[in-house]
Amino acid sequence: MLDRFLFKKIDNSPLLVFRIFFGVLISLECYGAILTGWVKRNLINPEFTFTFIGFEWLQPLPGTGMYFYFMVMGTLGVFIALGYKYRFSVLAFTLLWAGVYLMQKTAYNNHYYLLLLISGIMFFLPAHKNYSIDAKRNPCIKENTVFSYVKWIIVLQLFIVYTYAAIAKMYGDWLDFSFIEILFRSKIHYPVVGDLLQHPVIHKFIGFSGILFDLLIVPALLWKPTRKWAFLISIFFHLFNSFIFQIGIFPYLALAFTLFFFPPELIRSIFLKKKVPILESEYQNPSHKKWMIWFMALYFLVQLLLPIRHYFIEDDVLWTEEGHRMSWRMMLRNREGVTSFKVVNKATGDVYLVDQEAYLTKAQQRKTASYPDFIWQFAQHLKQEYKSRGEVVSVYVDSKVGINGKPFRAFIDSETDLANTPWNYFWHNQWILPSKIHDSTLENGEGETHF
Repeated sequence: MLDRFLFKKIDNSPLLVFRIFFGVLISLECYGAILTGWVKRNLINPEFTFTFIGFEWLQPLPGTGMYFYFMVMGTLGVFIALGYKYRFSVLAFTLLWAGVYLMQKTAYNNHYYLLLLISGIMFFLPAHKNYSIDAKRNPCIKENTVFSYVKWIIVLQLFIVYTYAAIAKMYGDWLDFSFIEILFRSKIHYPVVGDLLQHPVIHKFIGFSGILFDLLIVPALLWKPTRKWAFLISIFFHLFNSFIFQIGIFPYLALAFTLFFFPPELIRSIFLKKKVPILESEYQNPSHKKWMIWFMALYFLVQLLLPIRHYFIEDDVLWTEEGHRMSWRMMLRNREGVTSFKVVNKATGDVYLVDQEAYLTKAQQRKTASYPDFIWQFAQHLKQEYKSRGEVVSVYVDSKVGINGKPFRAFIDSETDLANTPWNYFWHNQWILPSKIHDSTLENGEGETHF
């Protein structure tokens, strides 16, 4: 039954149109990162970048090399949209984007992770088999159908994203609307809507509708009677997010995904009027069926487990941040902190207080003020800095953190030498002090009002 469901042939119009939208959007993301100064702020200006731990070897290109890097990625996006050397283009983009994703996390956003997943998925999908330069140059690859698993891979990926996002919102500071108040407080300068966003009624509406949207949007798009309304609501929701939070291509990428929820014939009639209609679907038994089923099972098992890993790590993820990334915890908490670093020469006992401004950009300083992995990595950087001068040192940290406007509390064990303490990749790092107050205010969350 499952194989007949997944390996039924259907019209490939949604996939072809999505390929075009996807290529255009990633081009805008990459070219826009240059034009808006994102590349300069996060990959050129910093003395060093905070990579994902374990990927310290992955560093930005020297000088203005990252401009060239992003120009290449933007051009690959154009190639993907045109269907030119599609497999090579999408694989090259995926690898280059993975490099960007892993080499810096100061400007971490969940949609960077989603983009990495989708580009990786697109490599395996035959999105170039029609309406592409590849198909024009090599007509023998031209096809008008695709296996139905293509649609369901995208749908299931979105269902996971939205469902975990809804679950993450079901915690105290979202449900009492206090975080939403903090979230919109910084938008008061917006013309027309700035004052409106400060109203408690708006906070309640956003609080309830945010959970309901994430929880119901995929089922509502799948069900024919609610599909059109769900699509209209989705347009409003994502355009609202784009205007208020200015989060790049993510809202438009989310809208592009809705192509897979409408009947393929409707997509064909709107976007690809000259394409041959596919009136009936048929089951086929392809040679790759077995490995495709196993690949999908393994991939989605990982996608289901990653977002819940924090439940198996000691203490609350909102406090410790352990297990936070790659978990679809979107825009659910604001962290503030005050952190100072003390370097002690092991041989002489000399003590140095670190001027963070001499090492870090303003954005990096905000991270080292309250994020444990940034604090640990900066301690490691200081250790290497002093080692290059011939000094063997210890690094101690005094840190206090407040979450969602609550009082600051001690965050890091000031007696732990972080320069000589290993990072625990999979379990709790004991030098992060306990949250102490285990109540509804310390459960789930996303970072610094970032997606």
